[in-house]
Amino acid sequence: MKNKILIPLVVIGALAAFFSFRYGGGDGQTAEERKALVLESVMKAVNQIHYSPREINDSFSDRVYHKVLDELDYEKKFFTQKDINALKKYEFKIDDEIRNGNVDFYDKLDAIFVKRIDDADTIYKEVLKTPYTFNSNEKEELDGAKLSYVADDKALKERWREYLKYKVLAKYVELKDDRAKKDTATGADATAKKEPRKTDAELEADARESVRKNQQNYFKRLHKWKEDERFALYVNAIVTNEDPHTDYLPPVDKQRFDEEMSGAFFGIGAQLKDDNGKIKIDRVITGSPCWKEGELKAGDEITKVAQGDKEAVDIQGYEIEDAVTLIRGPKGTTVKLTVKSVDGSSKVIPIVRGEVLVEDKFAKSAIIKSNDGPVGYIYLPEFYADFQGINGRRCAEDIDSEVVKLKSAGVKGIILDLRYNGGGSLNDVVDMAGLFVGRGPVVQVKGTNETPKTLISGKSAIYDGPMAIMVNQGSASASEIMAAAMQDYKRAVIVGSPTYGKGTVQKIVPLDELIDPLTRMKMQADALAANKTGADGNSIGSLKITIQKFYRINGGSTQLKGVTPDIELPDPYSLLESGERNDKAALQWDEIAPAAYTPVQNAPNMAQLAALSKSRTAANPTFNLIEESAVRIKKQKDDNLVSLNETEYRKEIEETNLASKKLEEIQKKITPYDITNPKADSAKITEDSTSISKNNEWIRNLKKDIYISETVNIINDMAKAGMTVQTAVKK
Repeated sequence: MKNKILIPLVVIGALAAFFSFRYGGGDGQTAEERKALVLESVMKAVNQIHYSPREINDSFSDRVYHKVLDELDYEKKFFTQKDINALKKYEFKIDDEIRNGNVDFYDKLDAIFVKRIDDADTIYKEVLKTPYTFNSNEKEELDGAKLSYVADDKALKERWREYLKYKVLAKYVELKDDRAKKDTATGADATAKKEPRKTDAELEADARESVRKNQQNYFKRLHKWKEDERFALYVNAIVTNEDPHTDYLPPVDKQRFDEEMSGAFFGIGAQLKDDNGKIKIDRVITGSPCWKEGELKAGDEITKVAQGDKEAVDIQGYEIEDAVTLIRGPKGTTVKLTVKSVDGSSKVIPIVRGEVLVEDKFAKSAIIKSNDGPVGYIYLPEFYADFQGINGRRCAEDIDSEVVKLKSAGVKGIILDLRYNGGGSLNDVVDMAGLFVGRGPVVQVKGTNETPKTLISGKSAIYDGPMAIMVNQGSASASEIMAAAMQDYKRAVIVGSPTYGKGTVQKIVPLDELIDPLTRMKMQADALAANKTGADGNSIGSLKITIQKFYRINGGSTQLKGVTPDIELPDPYSLLESGERNDKAALQWDEIAPAAYTPVQNAPNMAQLAALSKSRTAANPTFNLIEESAVRIKKQKDDNLVSLNETEYRKEIEETNLASKKLEEIQKKITPYDITNPKADSAKITEDSTSISKNNEWIRNLKKDIYISETVNIINDMAKAGMTVQTAVKK
């Protein structure tokens, strides 16, 4: 999971002793010295701070060796067995290299990989010059875990031929289907017939050209993949073998992480897209600096970017990420964009950078008008918190506001949707739980050789009516704390499928704090002399490291096991191995003594609610189809061989699409609930055409969501039972 649960930043107090590596002299730090410094600092942090550091031995080395190979070449399209034989001697030596502070294995691996990128870049171009035929009995294996490395360069070219044939076949079938639609088009759509009808050979050539362009872009990204970014991947292959949620964050990645957690960044507020190599505005974010400035429009092409009064940089041919890096910058600074409008005119638009809030990341609510009365719905995509900003957004405060809106609308129950919510701020989940149970324990946390600490919410309850929390396999970390606390208090009914199973706590450790003072001063002096800061040389990054496990107030951990819903609904992925339990590096489940807490009075009858829901889902054809899909998806996961014969390929695709078509037909016959926004949100959602469009799309998707429909039924069952609760009383 990418969204990990965090506690507020804690800086390591003492500076570390001198490292054994030698720092470069007056010419600055060499690349090899910097890599050694990063690796040694990372492992020092792991050994001193990690909740349960693993023994660095031959077994650990073996896991790192195979993990980094999979990360670089899971589909086995780059390395040959000859390459692997050259690397094999390092399989059980990486642990020795970690202890000795050298990176020989990485250097050897990286040199081979860079060469193989160049080789594959040549191979795909040669392969795609030759037309394909799709009447053989060839098959393509899509699961890299089931593939072996090819013997030599000749076999590598054959692997690329088969892989590209699969890609071309998929595009070829798509183009043929489009042609068939044009052949049968009537009315206004028949105007497309004016174009010359392409032959099968011409469509095959078009398909190869489309795949060639995709591969060209793919290799363009690979060639721009910097060496220090590949080294970061290697370091992460090491630290994620400590546990899946310990990550090395180079300076640039740390900045992105902070932005994801806060839902905010400093820039102009325009989303960009690549349009055949041109950087264009996809949409302008409402309320952002460029929205307020008013000249930048969707469809405009950005050709140059200038920082203040400095010379403009021509960004034509740039990757999106590189363009974004140039456009973003410190708050209050000016960026000047040379823009070509849709009408062909060009002009320079100066924009003062400011805070941009990505509203899609924040909580929002809706009112579902069921036959038995209005039900409130709150969507929370993540447990966000702006740790850097004094007045930044925090999800606990936003949920408080959404609940107040829904209570004002007279809802008879509230649904909190935590599906696919990967976690976030631990402090906020503790505060949020208090909104529904009042002052009392929410979660227990325990570090290595520490007495468990109970985190207690100081909030007063603001809502005591029927409540349901929606979860699935994508609900992790803070989502699991929230669901588990409400389940232990018997405050809410948990609906959906078993959660991810991430029961660990991370914090951010600045690795610069672990460097000895003299080396740190030398780094800063070299960076200053070279006019470099941050990612350019003044920092070696940070480590997001697991420091604690958290436990439910009933004593059990959510680690590995997750939270089992009170009411399980059919899930298309229920038969797949997923979540924390699917990672060999995951920490194990255990339990501690329960905290002192009292469940709510007049708790809902979970068994009765589950029985009523079961009778509805069993009679619902949509849920029946979902259960059938689970079997089909499991079969597809186990068998990833795809036919490269057009006739057989079409049969496989049709079989895959059949269930989807059935589901669409059934959903068309369903009368959806009427869903509206709270009145308090009317100004925000009608601010401009983009806001209106996005909100309308969100509401449409809610209406089609059968899981929400069934959860509304569950809320109505609770309301009919006259459920109101008294908040928990601390013992």
